Amino acid sequence: MADHRLLALWAATCAEHALVLFEEAHPADGRPRAAIETTRAWARGEATMMATRMIGGHAMGAARALRGAPRFAAYAAGQAACVAHVPEHDLGAAAYAIKAATAAAPPTRERDVGRAERDWQHQHIPEHLRALVLEDQSRRNSICWSVFND
Repeated sequence: MADHRLLALWAATCAEHALVLFEEAHPADGRPRAAIETTRAWARGEATMMATRMIGGHAMGAARALRGAPRFAAYAAGQAACVAHVPEHDLGAAAYAIKAATAAAPPTRERDVGRAERDWQHQHIPEHLRALVLEDQSRRNSICWSVFND
């Protein structure tokens, strides 16, 4: 369970790194920020899995009508909250954060920006989970838009 909670915290960190891309476009919509905060509360044992997952769904609801970086950033927050339900959503949060950063970049810089975001995320993986996360990214990269490789 401790590793599950650490994965949720890492997913929240990844999502929060991209959150500015949503909040700049939609400053009055607090659903994605609430999802990240609730994810952290769940990791501390202060929120239930069901409540956290529900708030993650609300963050993804904020994303649905949008396009580009704000959409992907809101989805990252929603996926982070859903880690409370299924640990494997951590890759969804990370992948959507990379997609948000890439979508916000000029077309000639998308690849470099995506790599930089991925590398930033890798620096923030809890050390004893590093091998697990990197193996999972390698194994499931194709279903995550291939954002985890060069």
